[in-house]
Order: sequence, then C-alpha cells, then structure tokens
Amino acid sequence: MSRIKVQNLTIKRDGISILDNVSLSIEDGEIVTVVGPNGSGKSTLMKALIGAIEPQKGEITAKPGTIIGYVPQSLNIDPTMPMGVSRFLSLPRARPKDAIEATLARVGLSGVNTRQVSDLSGGQLQRVLLARALLRDPQLLILDEPTSGLDQPGIADFYALIASVREELGCAIVIVSHDLHVVMSASDRVICLNGHVCCHGTPEIVSAAPEYRALFGLGTHGALAIYRHEHDHHHDHDHSHDHPHEH
Repeated sequence: MSRIKVQNLTIKRDGISILDNVSLSIEDGEIVTVVGPNGSGKSTLMKALIGAIEPQKGEITAKPGTIIGYVPQSLNIDPTMPMGVSRFLSLPRARPKDAIEATLARVGLSGVNTRQVSDLSGGQLQRVLLARALLRDPQLLILDEPTSGLDQPGIADFYALIASVREELGCAIVIVSHDLHVVMSASDRVICLNGHVCCHGTPEIVSAAPEYRALFGLGTHGALAIYRHEHDHHHDHDHSHDHPHEH
C-alpha cells in the first residue's frame, strides 16, 4: 500500500475549481516534488493532504497510523512576543530537552535552542520549522515552498539536508517548489500541477514533457538541462554535499 494515495480529488472555492480530478500516490522513502505556476493548487493540495481542507469529491487514504510532519511556507510570529526556540518546538506538546537539542543538531542548528525565534534568519527559521516537523517522527514529511526567500547556496544546502533526512528516516517527502532546477535534481519523481496533473514521472521525463515546458515558458533547452548534468556525476560519499552549488 502507498504511504498516501489521492483519488479523483476535486476542491472548489466559491464555485471555482481549484483542483479537478487529481490522482496521485506517494510511496515510502521517495522524494516527490510538486511544481506548477502560481494559482495551480499546490498549497491547496498540501492542505488537503494534512486534512486542513475538505475535498468536494474524491478521497485521500494513508497507511494506518501515518504521522505527517508539515513545514509551512512561512510563519508570522509577532516580533514583540518573547518566544524562545525551545518553547516554540514544545508547542503544542512538550518535548524532552534532549530530543529538542538532538533534532536542532540534526538540522544544523546546534545551540540555538535559547535564541528568540524572532531573531532567527530566514534560513534558520526554515530549519527550526523542519525540526518541529521532525520531532513528530513522521512517516510523511510535507514541505510547502520551504526555500522561498533563500539564496541559491541556501537552497542547495537545504535540499542536501532534506536528502539526508530521507536517508536516515526513510520517510516519504513531498516538496512544493518554485526552485525548478535544484529541486528537480533532488527528486525521485516530479508532479506537474495546474489545477490537474499535467504530467508526472522522473525529473528527466517531466523536464522533457511539452506540458511542463509550455507551463513554465521554457524553450527546447531550459536552465534545467544545464543544471542537471552537474548532479549526474558521482562524488565519493564524504564530499557529496560539501559544495552542491559550486561547479
């Protein structure tokens, strides 16, 4: 059984169809990227997967007992409100101090547990949000545009982190993204969405699909082709993520 399966999902808002007859499945241990233009229903689909939006038609089924970790696109925290990182990670449920420290170290943020959330950089906040999701010990991790606002090296580093999380936990990971080049190279499968599933498959298949290229205004040779060859050669294991953005 798939970790989560979506069948004939239709979601309307004010009578207008946001998602129309969307079907897809996510398997354990794979990284799936959902791409599509603004207004294509990507965030709506993610909210349906976590149960925050009720579909008008269709169904979503997950393996029994599936725990979902969700990393939202952004988080608005009142900068005047004192909120330490440890306290934030203990909402809504208290977490052991050692678990918080270990998870922060896991996402590359050792020692920030006493800092104020409002003092974190954009990249640090995204990693704290990821840590919060990982504290749930999820079998499915959903990230809604986790790298918006990060620079290119920051984006590449974040995806290297996601890849290592998948290797360690074996969880399924779904990423909504605009970072087509980096995310394609980091994905097992890509789903191209525009209210419906336009095309899906491996990054190579999707990047060559006419529907995908038309949707993103790409000619016959997009930036994607240029970027992917950098990731097709093999590094020895110790250095595979040292400089993913420097070639």
